[in-house]
Amino acid sequence: MRATLLALLFASPALADTAAVVTDHARPGYAAFDAATSYLADLDSCAPDDLRPAFHAAYDAWMAVEHLHLGPAEEDGRSLAILFWPDPKGMGKKAQAALLAADPASLTTENMAQQSVAARGLSGLERLLYPAEPLTGDPCPLIQVTINDLARQAEVLASAWGPYGEELLTAGTDGNDRFLKPEEATQALFTQLATGLEFVADRRIGRPLGTFDKPRPDLAEGHASGRALANITLSLKALRGLAANLSPESQKTLAAFDHAISLAEAMQDPNLDGIADPQGWLKLEILQQAVHATRDAAISELGPALGVELGFNSQDGD
Repeated sequence: MRATLLALLFASPALADTAAVVTDHARPGYAAFDAATSYLADLDSCAPDDLRPAFHAAYDAWMAVEHLHLGPAEEDGRSLAILFWPDPKGMGKKAQAALLAADPASLTTENMAQQSVAARGLSGLERLLYPAEPLTGDPCPLIQVTINDLARQAEVLASAWGPYGEELLTAGTDGNDRFLKPEEATQALFTQLATGLEFVADRRIGRPLGTFDKPRPDLAEGHASGRALANITLSLKALRGLAANLSPESQKTLAAFDHAISLAEAMQDPNLDGIADPQGWLKLEILQQAVHATRDAAISELGPALGVELGFNSQDGD
């Protein structure tokens, strides 16, 4: 009898530590982003040199939770309004040009919320603080309203993760219409992990990597502000945090994360401009392979351990 019970115990999926994800990963991450954007909004300046350090702090904070494409982040397109990237058609630049030419009195936080997500958020602010060419007119009103709009989105997210976190924590209980079983909450979080790794490999690395004959560092996320490698590294660290909270005993997956992160930290090529050199390109390709291997490890180890498979994610099909 005892042997049978032990066999059943070890054959059963491990319990996902949803509480740790909510209380130690998501909620603190969104609170930190809220604090960082609030500080940015409180700065009484439009001078890029004054705003850039706080801009980077807010961007860093967003990287800690950017991979959580579920719940409040997906409602009303908030995640896109905070970071619209990639933008291959340059929609953000075009929309901002129109806003720069508009009556400054029309640039209110309420009006900004109705504008294209491509013109808002961190990407929009990056173009204003690190312009590729001189901005027309007085950019100060648009800088201020972009910051205020960003701070408002961050405040909404931090607040909304209170009740949304409770829905994850109470999955399968009476009255929870979003997650009818605990496994549904586990699957949702597991899917964020796998999809986040895919995004890092295929977008954050893949777009600038291009091909051996034609690398495109200019297509890297945050290239104008020199954040290309930082965003890759911070994303990997954030996703590792999600994995460690979700399934702390998944040693193969965590080891794969550590390997990928060590490769990223060793590159010392902040804007990935070094990939124009063949050795630099190969280093980035090796990092991409390591991220793919980390995703494979997570799917093969965490999925069976938690008893779930990948579910639908809002980024599928992008």
